[in-house]
Parts: sequence; structure tokens; C-alpha cells
Amino acid sequence: MDNRRMTILTINTEPYQDQLPGTSGLRKKVNIFKQLHYLENYIQSLFNTLPDHNGMTLVLGGDGRYYNNIAIDTILRMAAASGFARVLVGCNGLLSTPAASHLIRKNKAVGGIILSASHNPGGPEGDFGVKYNIANGGPAPEKFTDAIHSGACAITEYRTLEEQAPDISTVGIHKLGAMTVEVIDPVIDYAELMQHLFDYDAIRALFATGGFKMMFDAMHAITGPYAKHILEEELKAPDGTVINGIPKEDFGGGHPDPSLKNSPQLVEQVLTANGFDFGAASDGDGDRNLILGRGIFVAPSDSIAIMAANAHHLPGYRNGLAGVARSMPTSQALDRVADQLGIECYETPTGWKYFGNLLDCGRITLCGEESFGTGSDHVREKDGLWAALFWLNLIAVHQKPVAEIVQLHWQRFGRHYYSRHDYYFTNDDEANNLITALKGKLPGLTGQSFLGSTVTLADDFSYTDPIDNTVTGQQGMRIVFDNNSRIVMRLSGTGTHGATLRIYHERYEPDPELQNLDTQQTLTDVIAIAAEISGIHERSGKQRPDSIN
Repeated sequence: MDNRRMTILTINTEPYQDQLPGTSGLRKKVNIFKQLHYLENYIQSLFNTLPDHNGMTLVLGGDGRYYNNIAIDTILRMAAASGFARVLVGCNGLLSTPAASHLIRKNKAVGGIILSASHNPGGPEGDFGVKYNIANGGPAPEKFTDAIHSGACAITEYRTLEEQAPDISTVGIHKLGAMTVEVIDPVIDYAELMQHLFDYDAIRALFATGGFKMMFDAMHAITGPYAKHILEEELKAPDGTVINGIPKEDFGGGHPDPSLKNSPQLVEQVLTANGFDFGAASDGDGDRNLILGRGIFVAPSDSIAIMAANAHHLPGYRNGLAGVARSMPTSQALDRVADQLGIECYETPTGWKYFGNLLDCGRITLCGEESFGTGSDHVREKDGLWAALFWLNLIAVHQKPVAEIVQLHWQRFGRHYYSRHDYYFTNDDEANNLITALKGKLPGLTGQSFLGSTVTLADDFSYTDPIDNTVTGQQGMRIVFDNNSRIVMRLSGTGTHGATLRIYHERYEPDPELQNLDTQQTLTDVIAIAAEISGIHERSGKQRPDSIN
């Protein structure tokens, strides 16, 4: 490394013991990250965990939330001091998570640092996060993040550059010490990738008629510039198709989680009998999606199943699917499609990193999670805008409204009624005690009957990676019944404080005459059984969940 043009500073520090990454990196309140040396400790521990990275390329960017550019300035100077040859950083610090994954892969980078707390609120009182993606473009595995944590708990110093980081508000190439800082347009490479996956001519024809109307809610988050460029400029959707398209540090005061509750304007315009034909939204960092049709919300578990059943109609997937995968809590709708297609369906723990080996080894082409995440082998992250384009292409191919596409799928494969109930605990111990009590009940549940349903399986899910045989245990409790109903209970790993118990309820209905009932009413017995087994109402003091998805 050429040290002649820079001064490397070694700063003494003391470790913080709370820097344990969760499902998607280290997420904390902004005021936690503002503590003296807090960010620097974590970044230095990350760099120390990497193999020799002298002369390597790093990708860097985030969703534009508060503290994003302050963190980028810090990381650039630390990367120069650590010997990186080049850093690719999004102009103005902006870079969606799926776009970052693509850039890592395209540029053969050693990895990338994505600054985001995903769907968590932003602003000075909100959340911030740091996630590292490895060379395949996907989230770092637990072995790597555990090593970062171990290093962070013992760190005594970090290295940085005395020289100030360059201005990243315009595209261009700069030198920072011996390191090249390449400020890039964050949209162009990603937009080019989408052109190879979808039939843009067919989608343009939808808009050309003037009769097809859609709305995309970017939620004042990272997807805005991507959606404006692709939908309005390349696909010729009318101006104004993308709403809330300018990224803001506090997401315009909104909650950047794509849901019916958090996208009121989208819901008002689409979920009515005379509404828009199609609606979609994406979250803070651009990896989650919300899909709506006129008068219908497409549940994420149904969405990935419908995508798999129809992928062969799209240019990027005409050679068929190698296989598919879903997270364990996600409904089994995808399994039924895979069975009819004669392909493998893998059941993994929650967290996109568990799809990585399957994608890299060509075992799967599509994958998804119930928490509004779907993706494919085009990157190693879930991808919100990609999901919207996928559905636009399906509408263009079938020339049918979203509701009819969904109905035809249910008639062919059956419907999985499905709902997630979340209970928020401000006290972690209360939530952990509930989980411990549940685990104690599992061995005795098999064979028991509840409201006419008999338990055939009750376990704490454990996953053995079929590629490297890594075992990941304690991933949530599954309770399966003889009538194809299922209950899953697990603690969420994406919050920054407290704990959230997620209870998933599922019931399969093959009869087309019974596939258009109210979801919560249809699941009444399953919900009651889950409450009885978990004791959630007594333990939480709540008679209803804090949120229903």
C-alpha cells in the first residue's frame, strides 16, 4: 500500500458489548450509533474479520436515511486506512440493497457495506443500520457476523485517514490517499439488469393503451429514483405513476414498511372496485414489496407461488426453474407449485442469507419470505422493484387483472389461508420466557387434539444447509395438524429494542367454492388453538395482537 500521500491515524478505543448483528446486520437507534467510536469500532471489527483486502474493491451506499452520509464519510476514510484499492459509492450516498448486491457481483468486489435499517423508521430519533454483504452479493453468514461481534467485544483501536473524504454529490472519480473513490449513478447498472429479465415491449404496450393505470409508492425511500427511471422513463408509464419518489432522511415522516397500513394513498387508489389496475410499494432500502390489484391485496406467500407457476412466460426465466425456496414461516403455497412442476422446494430459516448457497450452486431460481420479500438468482437479495416488474410482465402476458390471475392460481393449486399476528414486548425477558415455556410443551403436543385438529408434528425447526452441511437450530416452533393446518411461532430478529413474537396461522383449502372467504374468520379455529397453546393473551396481557398481516 502506498502511504506517501496519506497519514493513517491509530485511535485508541474501548469496546461496546452490544454490537451483535441480527438477521440483517447491526441495527440500533441513531443515538446509539452516535456514541463515541461506536460506528468506527464496528467497521474496524468488520475489516479485521475480512481476509487480506489490500488491493480489493468495496461497494458502499445506503437508503439515504438520517446519518447515512456521516457514516459514509467515516467508512471511506477507514477503508483507505485499511488498504482497499477502490470503493464504489452511490452518488449522494444512495444505493438500494438489491442494486448493491448486483454491483458487488458485477465488479467482483470483496463485498459491500449497506447502510440501512430496512423497513424501520428513520430520522434523528429513528433507526440506523450497517449490513455487510459478501462477495456473492448476499448477506454475510452467521459465522462471519459472529466473528465481527467477537472482534468488537475486544477491540482496542481503529485506523482512519487524516485526510477528508471527497464530495460524493456528483458522479466522478477521486483519490483518497492511495484509494480510488468512484462515485457512480446508483440506478444505471440495476436498470440495465432489469431489461434482460422482463419483456419491456409488452409492459410498454400496457401503458400505451391509456386504459391501464398503476401506482408505485416509493415511500420517500431509496426505490424512488429507480422506479422513476424504469417505470416512467424506460417503460413510459405516465408522469406521476411513482408517488413519494424523493428519498428523505426521515422518509417524509412515514414508516417505510410496505403494508396496507403504511401506504394509505396507494390503498385508497387501488383497493376499490373502481381503483387502479395495479399498485406496488417498496421499503426503506428497496428489498421488500407490496403487491396490489384492483380490489385485492396479494399476500407475499401467494405472490411467490404465483411467480413460480408463471415464471416461464418471462424472458429471464423461460428456461424453467432449477428449484424454489421459502423461509419456514412462509405458507406452503410454494410447495404445491413446486410439486406440480416437479422441482425441489427448500424450507430454510428466516433471513435471506440462507438462500445464498442454494442460489450460488444453482439449486434454486426463485425464493421468498412471508415478510414481503421475493427474489431470484439475478441478485443475492430480495428485490422490491423487481417483484413489481415481474407482476407487470405477468399482467401484460395474461391480459388479465391481478384478481383473476390470483383466482385462477387458487383454482389450480388450492388456497392457503394465511395470517401473521405480531405481539410486541417492551421487556425481552417476558418474550424469552414465553418462548422457553412453549419449547417445554413441544414434546407432549404430538397426538393431542384441539378443536377437532390433531397435532402430527411439533418441533423447534432446525435447518441443515444441503450445500455445506451447516446446521442452524432454534429457528421457530412448528405445529402441524392432520387437516393441513399449521402454526408457527418465533421471535423476530429485525427490531432495535424490545421483542416481537410472531405467530403464523395457516389453513389449506382446495375447494374453489370456499376460496373467497374472509381470512381471519376462516382461520378462527387455528388462531384460537395458537392462543391456547402459547398462552399469549395471559402472558402478554393483550387480548388481540398489536398488528395483523
